[in-house]
Amino acid sequence: MDVLEQTSTTYFFNVFRCPYYEKYRELGLDEFGVEFSCCRDEPFARGFNPQLKLVRTQTIMEGADYCDFRYYLLSK
Repeated sequence: MDVLEQTSTTYFFNVFRCPYYEKYRELGLDEFGVEFSCCRDEPFARGFNPQLKLVRTQTIMEGADYCDFRYYLLSK
């Protein structure tokens, strides 16, 4: 994991290894990984705090070299 920015309203980081992807691939289920795992991240953040927004443009599950997580704490 590489932290790119961390402030009171942002937390940006990239993840370079995904144990979920590795397990799904091992089980022959890697085409379902986005639906089984990645799709949970944004609703989880919103459920944790409705003002927390996650923007992610790529994932290891979808073939990228890394997952780019960009969390923003929006003002009310």
